[in-house]
Amino acid sequence: MTSTEISYGKAHVVFYRLGGRGIAPLAASVDIDVFGKRFLTAYTEGDNRKVVATDTMKNFVYAMAAEYAGSTLLGLCAFLGRRFIETYPVMEALRVSAREVPLDAVAGERGPSEVLFRSTRADRAIAQVAVDGIDGKSEITAARSGWEGMVLVKTTGSSFATFARDDYTTLPDLADRPLTIRMDVYWRYTDLADGVAEGPGFLGPRAVRDEIERIFHEFNSRSIQHLVHEIGARLFAAHPQLGEIEFVAQNHTPDHVRDGAGGVRVFAEPKATFGKIGLVLRR
Repeated sequence: MTSTEISYGKAHVVFYRLGGRGIAPLAASVDIDVFGKRFLTAYTEGDNRKVVATDTMKNFVYAMAAEYAGSTLLGLCAFLGRRFIETYPVMEALRVSAREVPLDAVAGERGPSEVLFRSTRADRAIAQVAVDGIDGKSEITAARSGWEGMVLVKTTGSSFATFARDDYTTLPDLADRPLTIRMDVYWRYTDLADGVAEGPGFLGPRAVRDEIERIFHEFNSRSIQHLVHEIGARLFAAHPQLGEIEFVAQNHTPDHVRDGAGGVRVFAEPKATFGKIGLVLRR
């Protein structure tokens, strides 16, 4: 007997919500993934009568972006998920993901502009909410927030030494090295109300990013493993509402290629093969 698990949806639905008195600009790229056996006959028999076209999903996201009055990605995902289930009861479950399209107001003579923005960072906030539907009623079952694409660089305050050695080891002990890492960080809240930006414990993703950057700067780590654990431990200590933190990091530390006079060191781009470090902390 064949076991079947299906999903379909729409990817990379980008919108810019601008204008409106008292409503902050919001730009995001949204993915919709729909799950459930009610669409199985579309796969097995080519029967599309219950299928909500992915182009319809795209237009629905645009319409809901105009109705959503909030300013957070998590709130947007929860809003979209509930509205999809209410509007299309045929959907048994879905996952809404949103990645920020960063927009920073450009300061002018009278303060931050309300009409001029720039996108200057490659890293960005992300959010994801899972919603179950029963007879058109929605229930949020999971949510996570995060920040993807951080590239953090420091010139000192990192080491990697006394690691395991054998005949294949060529890396020297590094007592004080520059460090460059690319890192994604995700977090979940103990209370789902906080997880969809509807509770008092919600943390702004930018504030979490800034806190991670500060810890990266302050902490003298003995490895990237040591560093990400310290970041997670400090975030847990500072924010008891967090229930899980996940790190996905790559070591992009440059290669030391030459020394100059007066302690000058020259580094080159690292080889295109990167060490990977992962960590999930749960309370």
